[in-house]
Amino acid sequence: MGNRFSCKTKGGGNHNGSKSSRRFGGGNRSQRKLQSDEELLHMQALSLAIQHHQSSQRFEGSMSRRIGGSTSSRRRNNPAADPNLANPKSQKQSPEFLENLATKKIVLIHGEGLGAWCWYKTIALLEESGMLPTALDLTGSGIDLKDTNDVTSLEDYSKPLIDYLQNLPEDDKVILVGHSSGGACVSYALEHFQQKISKAIFLCGTMVADGQKPFDVFAEELGSAETFMKESKFLIHGNGKDNPPTGFMFEKQQMRGLYFNQSPTKDIALAMVSVRPIPLGPMMQPLSLSKEKYGTGRRFYVQTLDDHALSPDIQEKLVRENPPEGVFKIKGSDHCPFFSKPQSLHKILLEIAQIA
Repeated sequence: MGNRFSCKTKGGGNHNGSKSSRRFGGGNRSQRKLQSDEELLHMQALSLAIQHHQSSQRFEGSMSRRIGGSTSSRRRNNPAADPNLANPKSQKQSPEFLENLATKKIVLIHGEGLGAWCWYKTIALLEESGMLPTALDLTGSGIDLKDTNDVTSLEDYSKPLIDYLQNLPEDDKVILVGHSSGGACVSYALEHFQQKISKAIFLCGTMVADGQKPFDVFAEELGSAETFMKESKFLIHGNGKDNPPTGFMFEKQQMRGLYFNQSPTKDIALAMVSVRPIPLGPMMQPLSLSKEKYGTGRRFYVQTLDDHALSPDIQEKLVRENPPEGVFKIKGSDHCPFFSKPQSLHKILLEIAQIA
């Protein structure tokens, strides 16, 4: 999984992967080499899935180094930071950082079609900083065995997160991070387990208001829910053509343009062999959110400013109509900043974790 390509953080403005973009698109490599690379990626994805399964949905690792520098991605740039921490001798994180945190536990919730595997860079960075990250596979996602066609509600889809929160010790709290449609799962959790959530972070997420569907957030890109259900070529009819659709799956080339327009080629290739169909039921379910529960939760939003799946204008509209406590922005990031801008995302997560 090692990715040696460097990236610039939020202030750099350039996306990573200028070298890696030639890996699969160039015409100088033989077909045999391309096939070998593809087989290697399959093995890497399988290895990651096995490791994830063996650690009971938590990516374990012996991390002796700490990363450093300012935790404010808005105030300081970190030039040419390597996403895989190739420079372990950088400034170390102050011990006071760990002592002053209300909670070190941070739970990462993936977006549609993805899985816990997509957080591998973020997990490594957080562990190096002394945090305790956990990445969960939502139902029918990642290596969860349930058929996505059988995931019909947001409650079903969010069950791994709900089980995790229910099993927390009574006085324990966590920070939740929800990417894209995973934001709806975070909202659902805020409504039902607000007392166990220290902060909720929506990463270019579907931070819907009461009565909205997660799909409504993507309506400008995909069309209205009614039109999409009738006309979309991406729909999956798991129960037969004569029955309502049960899921959808974008074509790989479209996913590249929508989700990974600034991501390194190796991460795109990993995603292409790892994504799964998206259950439609949870996306079409309106959320019931109350001022007494959801409304009292501490919410933060992280905007991605080169996002083709959820445009900056739509993200701005979300925070304007449903204002969070704080808003952070990542320049040069596509819809998957854990791939395209891992260092910038990491700094923002640490900064939010430290807010009293």
